[in-house]
Amino acid sequence: MSASLSIDRRWSSPPRPFGPLSLAALTMAGWCLPLSAQAPDPWQPTYMTAAPRIDGVLDETEWEQAAMIDGFRTYVPDYGASMLGDTRVYMGYDEHNLYFGFLAFDPEPSQIRASVTARDNIRQDDWVAINLDSFGDAQSLYAFYINPHGIQGDTRFTGGTEDAGVDLVWYSAGRIEERGYTIEVQIPLKSIRFQDGDPVRMGVIFERQITRNSQLGTNPELDPTRAGQWLNQMHPLTYPGMVNSRLLEILPAATYTIDKAATQGRLATAYEEGEFSVTGKLGLTSDLVLDGTYNPDFSQVEADAAQVDVNLRSPLFFSEKRPFFLEGREQFGLAATGGRNPLRSVVHTRTIADPIGGTRLSGRIGENHTIASIYAVDELAGVGGQTEYAQVPVLRYKRSLSGDSYLGGVYAGRETETRSNRVLGVDGQLRVGQSSLLDMHLIGSRTRPDRDAGITDNGHSVAALLSSSTRRLDWNVEALDISEDYASDVGFVTRTGLFRAAGLVRVRFFPDIPNVRRISLELSSGQTRDHPSGIWESDTRLALNNQLFGSLRLQAMLLHGSEVFRGEEFDNTGYMLTSGGLLTNKGNFSLSYRSETTPIFTEAPFQGRTRSFSATLRLQPSPRFDAEASLNSADFFRDSDSEKLFDVTLLRGRATYQPNRYLFFRMIAEYNWFRDELLSDLLLSFTYIPGTVVHVGYGALHDRTRWDGERYVDADALLEIKRRFFFKTSYLFRR
Repeated sequence: MSASLSIDRRWSSPPRPFGPLSLAALTMAGWCLPLSAQAPDPWQPTYMTAAPRIDGVLDETEWEQAAMIDGFRTYVPDYGASMLGDTRVYMGYDEHNLYFGFLAFDPEPSQIRASVTARDNIRQDDWVAINLDSFGDAQSLYAFYINPHGIQGDTRFTGGTEDAGVDLVWYSAGRIEERGYTIEVQIPLKSIRFQDGDPVRMGVIFERQITRNSQLGTNPELDPTRAGQWLNQMHPLTYPGMVNSRLLEILPAATYTIDKAATQGRLATAYEEGEFSVTGKLGLTSDLVLDGTYNPDFSQVEADAAQVDVNLRSPLFFSEKRPFFLEGREQFGLAATGGRNPLRSVVHTRTIADPIGGTRLSGRIGENHTIASIYAVDELAGVGGQTEYAQVPVLRYKRSLSGDSYLGGVYAGRETETRSNRVLGVDGQLRVGQSSLLDMHLIGSRTRPDRDAGITDNGHSVAALLSSSTRRLDWNVEALDISEDYASDVGFVTRTGLFRAAGLVRVRFFPDIPNVRRISLELSSGQTRDHPSGIWESDTRLALNNQLFGSLRLQAMLLHGSEVFRGEEFDNTGYMLTSGGLLTNKGNFSLSYRSETTPIFTEAPFQGRTRSFSATLRLQPSPRFDAEASLNSADFFRDSDSEKLFDVTLLRGRATYQPNRYLFFRMIAEYNWFRDELLSDLLLSFTYIPGTVVHVGYGALHDRTRWDGERYVDADALLEIKRRFFFKTSYLFRR
């Protein structure tokens, strides 16, 4: 399931009996329209008496006898066309595994784009994918991506949210040959959640990307009148005779870290510690898993990517990368959040900064009930250097309805000795037509900023979004209200105290013009009332998007509106230009330039103008080596006298050599001209399967400063002021 497409991928299932559910829920479910008159006949994979060898060569008798389908059709750049090369998919299984084989024909094998790279780093390559609805109920899917060298990527999708952080244990291999390339895949049943039964029922859409001409295609063929509904178009699969084996995993890990910092001109050890942690996973059923961890290792292998952090109205958002929080994370996404809604997330686990332990329960209870829960204890630096602890309980519940509709609830809290914050709410996603979806939520927060003072702040967030997507037309309308006192210590919200009403229309054209594949015209407009001041602000955008020859993309956008900050209204008008695509099958690029009027977000704001530019160039001279350089810059001019108040430039370089699919060496260097700082990062990483890893890393920070005998002063030369070395190893015991 392509991450570049924010689309809903679900297939309809027959209505199921409801358990104890409120009358209101039943009423809403009743006007969710049926999506298909009759489900297609299921595909029946072939039972394999002997397991094929996963080596990327489809030469075993098992593949010759396996069920096969072909006939992929495109959905990008348009629907229903034949792909550059046909794709055959072979399907088999045994009691404990699913097997898939691919023969991807290509008339120019030398132009296949493929790399030997780290896991989850193949989106710029050619690939095939298995979008697997393992419950067969139109509520969620696993997406397994494999490039021509057999390198893996995987995601989990539910409730309109695709989570790229999931790391499942499965096996794949690939090989480029004169016809194109071949792929073999083995997915252990222990690695996925599914509804036990005989037969086990699932759903699937097979997918393929051909990068050099920006083709994406599927089998079964997607319906252009239901462009955004993958899960509603899954083809059913049946697997008789499967055996459910209970999952048991134990993951011990050891880390050693030493930090040094400059003291009177010399590096001295500031922190040195070795730690041991253990995490366990127990499959209570085939679809419900219990996790527990003690002293978890949450160290991140790679630093977050560079972002300009000057003149920000809200903090930067960084995605979760830590292993313990990743499984089931997609279940915490709530309807009508994200996008341009200031409420980005009700549960953002990176707010749990230094946990000493935790437990998690996630999966299905019965046929229609999904739960995901976390309880963690977060260690904090309290007043006077004393240790303080925060209790963080999170509970998510979803009740699946007909097709891809659901109703849900969420609770998230963070409790310390001095502060308390609790969030409680309900949400829902309802299919109201063949191409239309209604998302909504109602969330309340209760905060005691100082328990001793006895003050309580109550807040709310209410939102509804009605959207539709077809081949030629997308549209949506939304309304939301977030009170001034709304707070979510476990979530992420960029702004409170506003009411917003907005809409969008996007029209696509497929002209018969050489080298023009698709043109889309987009108009969006929103009106926002700032609650504290009572001032209305506006936001109107007109965008022209062009998909040209090969993979080249061009976009132009006009921005017109205003913004309220600290009770004052400021102009917010400008334009943006972006472009990107493949240079050859050895490299790609992206460019973006933006110029707009904006306030400066300080205690005493004033009107100004900012310009920002970003460029990324990635080169891959061989399948095992790639290098990437990126430049990000932004400046700000005051309107009253045209004085430049700041100019920020970040240059980041990254080079990776990967001799095989398990081992890579990576070097990152980043220079910040605004702070005159140089950050360097070296990493040696070995990953056999997710969980069985060895990482050795070194990082250093240099600043333009020197010690003059009494204090640090500015200097022309770079001085190393921080250094870190870390070692991490873990081993996954699984049965």
